[in-house]
Amino acid sequence: FVSLYTPMVYGAIMNNESNEKTVVSIDDAIEAIGMGPFQRRVLWAAGLCFTADATEVMLLSFLSLTLQSEWGLTDMQTATMTACVFAGSIVGTLFFGFYGDHYGRRPAFLLACALISLFGLATAFATGYPSLVGVRFMVGFGVGGLVVPFDVFAEFLPTSHRGVKLLAIEYFWTAGSLMTPLFAYLTLETSWRIFVVLCAMPCLISGIMGICLVPESPRWLLSMGRHEEAKEILRSAASANGIDPDSLFHANVTLKDEQVESSNFLDLLSSKWKRSTLFLWGTWIGYAVGYYGTILAVTRIFDEDAMNDAQNDNGGTPHFNYQAIFISASAEILGLIVVIRTIDSLGRVPSQVMSYLFGGTLLFTLSILSTVTSNSAILTALSFFARAFEMMGSCVTWVSTAEIYTTEVRTTGHASANAMGRTGAFFSPYLVGGNMSMLAVGSIMLAIHLFTAFCACHLPETKGREIGHTSLDDDDIIADDDKDGNEMSFRYDDGIDGNVKPPSSRRIV
Repeated sequence: FVSLYTPMVYGAIMNNESNEKTVVSIDDAIEAIGMGPFQRRVLWAAGLCFTADATEVMLLSFLSLTLQSEWGLTDMQTATMTACVFAGSIVGTLFFGFYGDHYGRRPAFLLACALISLFGLATAFATGYPSLVGVRFMVGFGVGGLVVPFDVFAEFLPTSHRGVKLLAIEYFWTAGSLMTPLFAYLTLETSWRIFVVLCAMPCLISGIMGICLVPESPRWLLSMGRHEEAKEILRSAASANGIDPDSLFHANVTLKDEQVESSNFLDLLSSKWKRSTLFLWGTWIGYAVGYYGTILAVTRIFDEDAMNDAQNDNGGTPHFNYQAIFISASAEILGLIVVIRTIDSLGRVPSQVMSYLFGGTLLFTLSILSTVTSNSAILTALSFFARAFEMMGSCVTWVSTAEIYTTEVRTTGHASANAMGRTGAFFSPYLVGGNMSMLAVGSIMLAIHLFTAFCACHLPETKGREIGHTSLDDDDIIADDDKDGNEMSFRYDDGIDGNVKPPSSRRIV
């Protein structure tokens, strides 16, 4: 078997008129299909799940204070209202990781959307604190499954487009971050129930699009031995992208068997994956505490009046500083633009380390200055850039995680990392929203960011490599390539005589 990447070489397959069987890997098949309308449809369906994740999490900073005022909740009850969503997502990520790897990406995708939509709408009908905590826990359980749409999209992307296109999905998260304060501004004075219904709409739309537009992952089908179904989906994708499927996947073309291994949680701690998994878990815990902690800290700094209104039990809607919150949330657009332009040049590891170090430093500075100055312009600028760097780091962490694991453990691995992240996020409202001083909050958050940068520094670099074809065991091979002045690459270059010459350093997992 010879892997073929370039259009010239793959053209030879399409024009092959002999009766010889041509074996093609799934990476080569997706590379030949290219980037087109098919992937854009999957992007919209998966992306709206990210919008839903953002809105369902971001609404907590508004809903918790509103209901603290309206229902007379204690500070502990208010923090628990936020934490219960993350508690649900911890359980959800573990469930959906197993479910997605064993029963398919598409069923897991649709089930997650159904749960978020159903219980997101049910939030509007909550009549008291216990029922609200229950439905929000189930929303979190569904949110735990939103790693699956991300992995589905990743598995349909050609290697040459993967880095930038995976980051494109983060625009949908940013859209959700901006929509939430806008929805709050428009509806909270009227009814918080209308607010939560609006925040549930993105996931409902995503689920409908998923039913109509998102097929099962051909990578997963191959790992299950369902070759014909995988080939049929690839033919459909080729047709959607304007390529004749009969020429690309004619009768003599068969898909190369994917190496299938057992898939369970303990595999992540095997000798093959242990180091990568532990450093990923550390990165995700730190990133989640840092990201959600920054959002809650910014809300605390700029909405001190709203917090006082809620704690004074006046029964009205707290007065939020929507302008400052919206400006700081819009920083995620800047962070996303910067990381899209730099991820393939700087690489995954340097991008994460730089982002977490700058994000932690800026948040520490913001926490200190918030205690000594009320200058809104300075505080807004610091919060803006802190949010931008947090967004940059989180985006690259998501991309890197999907690239490190192979097909048979990708969803389990990604879900376990997300569960660790949600565990960190669970403690964020107690850390930032409690009675701890902002100086103490800033110091703790800086230490967490330093820990996150340390873990990210020890992750394997995945820039320019096939998805799942990297592990920390490859470090020696990569180092040898770097000494020779050659970049680790999985594209095969044609020789002078037109023959394909695979690089001697390539290692297939």
